[in-house]
Amino acid sequence: MKQLTFGGENAEAYFSSDGKKLIFQSTRDGHECDQIYTMNIDGSDVKMVSTGEGRTTCSYFFPGDKRILYSSTHLGAKQCPPRPDFSQGYVWAVYDTFDIFTAKPDGSDLKQLTNTRGYDAETTISRNGKLVFTSKRDGDLDIYTMDRDGKNVKRLTNELGYDGGPFWSYDGKQIVYRAYHPQTEKEKADYIALLKQNLIRPTVLEIWVMNADGSNKRQVTHLNKASFAPYFFPDGKRIIFSSNVADPKGRDFDLYMIKVDGTGLERITYNDTFDGFPMFSPDGKKLAFASNRHGAKQGETNIFIADWVE
Repeated sequence: MKQLTFGGENAEAYFSSDGKKLIFQSTRDGHECDQIYTMNIDGSDVKMVSTGEGRTTCSYFFPGDKRILYSSTHLGAKQCPPRPDFSQGYVWAVYDTFDIFTAKPDGSDLKQLTNTRGYDAETTISRNGKLVFTSKRDGDLDIYTMDRDGKNVKRLTNELGYDGGPFWSYDGKQIVYRAYHPQTEKEKADYIALLKQNLIRPTVLEIWVMNADGSNKRQVTHLNKASFAPYFFPDGKRIIFSSNVADPKGRDFDLYMIKVDGTGLERITYNDTFDGFPMFSPDGKKLAFASNRHGAKQGETNIFIADWVE
């Protein structure tokens, strides 16, 4: 295992299709909120590739590594959007100024893919160039697919609640995602009230899988905790994800793996802080993830890379 970043907030590191680079979000260089950076998988040659304005998130390489993708609020305002109000408990902000953009790997030739009112983010790309993302365009947080030019948009989820963080299987036939579907009237009212403020409460998230066209949805985990950041193993039969299921206080997140049919849950990391956002390299031999381990300051998050040995 090797630590690639040192200091600040660094997360969501995803491999290029040739496996030689990572693209990730980081708060550094005097910026008050996340910008997008690339680096070699040994941690060298770190470069900012976003505009330096607004807040950015959810970056990814297109197949062939000729272009990158990320979401940004910079068209809404050059400043960072206000942080969420935690007086209502722990919440995530889903800023309605987030839109999806593409650019060359050095950040030039920026092009806007979405311009709908509401949150557009959490985008990943299949090996054949199909995009899957989360959007509030129809009033709820649902998962959609579209072509690489932003056209041919199709909605895949319709149930009340948050459906997000989607990733493709290696063969492009399945999508894994995290979801919270409120069940009681109180839960539904709380969800709708927060959503009107562009907030969600991620206290309970489960891992789900569906076919690429949105059919055959099935719940994989039933842990009743915050399970998120799922990613398929190369074989398409297992999923790696992050969860706080082992911590009664809900603060310690570790990596787990589970079979697509929901059996064989196995804990991978035993760190006493946060481990999350796992992603396999294209050949399945390396795993990148974010962690609070070895932080110089409490709460610091860094990117790590490890060899994956079955």
